[in-house]
Amino acid sequence: MQFISLVFIFFFSIVFAVYWGISKKLKAQNLFLLLASYIFYAYWDWRFLLLLILSSGVSYWLGLKISKAEGIKNKKLWLNLGLIFSLGTLFYFKYFNFFIDSFANLFGIKNTLTLSIILPLGISFYTFRIISYLIDIKNNKLKVETDALAFFNYIAFFPSMTSGPIDKGGLLLPQLKKERVFTADAGADAARQILLGAFKKLVVANSITPITQNIFQNYDHLSGSTVAFGAILFLFELYADFSGYSDMAIGFARLLGFKVTKNFAFPLFAQNIAEYWRKWHISLTSWLTEYVFTPLVIQFRDYDKKGLIAAIILNFVLIGAWHGPRFTFVLFGLLHGLYYIPLIIKDKLNKKKKFSGKVPTFQEFGNIVLTMFMVCFALVLFAATDLTHAMGMYGRIFSLSLFTIPQFVKIKILGLIGLLILIDWINKDQEHGLAIQRLNPWIRRIWYISLIVLIMYFGIFGNANYIYEQF
Repeated sequence: MQFISLVFIFFFSIVFAVYWGISKKLKAQNLFLLLASYIFYAYWDWRFLLLLILSSGVSYWLGLKISKAEGIKNKKLWLNLGLIFSLGTLFYFKYFNFFIDSFANLFGIKNTLTLSIILPLGISFYTFRIISYLIDIKNNKLKVETDALAFFNYIAFFPSMTSGPIDKGGLLLPQLKKERVFTADAGADAARQILLGAFKKLVVANSITPITQNIFQNYDHLSGSTVAFGAILFLFELYADFSGYSDMAIGFARLLGFKVTKNFAFPLFAQNIAEYWRKWHISLTSWLTEYVFTPLVIQFRDYDKKGLIAAIILNFVLIGAWHGPRFTFVLFGLLHGLYYIPLIIKDKLNKKKKFSGKVPTFQEFGNIVLTMFMVCFALVLFAATDLTHAMGMYGRIFSLSLFTIPQFVKIKILGLIGLLILIDWINKDQEHGLAIQRLNPWIRRIWYISLIVLIMYFGIFGNANYIYEQF
């Protein structure tokens, strides 16, 4: 059930009407919300709904055990059981075949253990929710949740179930335990964000997808400039697809009275790689910063900058591996970790850069271009199906044909990308790309009508799947 499908529109319309119809009864409202989330999830595959419920029940019980345990050792014991259960489940569904195949290939053994395993929808996202909840209880950052209905809703919350954002318990659980109020202003702004998300996905991402697929699948018959152009297009495709999903997820959550984690903060204007990752997939990077990077920095604190470099590289290798069981993802993360080394050496890791005017200076523009070049270079690994595929594309890029005119350059695509950049730039200091309440009402209406017309005229409705659902 995709956000941009008629089925979801029908589903959400019913949920919205019933949900606010019983808004004066919090328990009934939460019960209905949980039922809606389970229907949403079961629509994909009802068998994995049982896994979701089991994971929620086990983590709820372990949270109680951690909170009641006396002494740090006992708390760690229950936490470790939770980590083993959650990470073990994730490992089995997402990485088991990869490790078995890699082990067999390494030692030249015939593999007879490969299983037909389907990756449960959203498992990477709700597993990280569970882990953060258990760790926060153990570290006394969060009080254990005794309201089972609220907790099960936290794990299964359908607007952010399939591809995040990854909300922490401290953000979402309190909202599930107090009365939600619907206001016209908040509803209108949520609708604006949903409209922008639909434009990004249906018009920009879906228009680029056939081109990048053609380039990456037939790279060995194309010029280096065309493959390089494909990597640049893929950045905009991935951004429009994932941030478009996030805009819609946040918007639908707001229509239900919830504020969830912001996932993008206009990363296309980042002036260095550290700023880029502070603005891209924010919920994942902040999660890993808190639960992986910070403990590693503490562990390596005696090694000064070398320890910081090691912590960042390990953190980004994990970011790469989180995306899936492919060596290309690991190398993707490793490369981004290596990008940080000059910033660490020059003590510029945490320096935030603000634009000096309404348009970027030559230096600011150069910083943006360099950062996006680095990102696009690494995205070749992200897009490749395996190492052979990646090396083949890099080989084409670094050939003499790089200095030819690329194929598949369409004015329509460039225009849509330009419009996306313009929308982001105008609103780069706002909460989202269509937060235009400050503008004249007639100008706002022109924006809305223009985006709706573009969706109706240029929208490609055949591809409803989001890229990050596979992770």
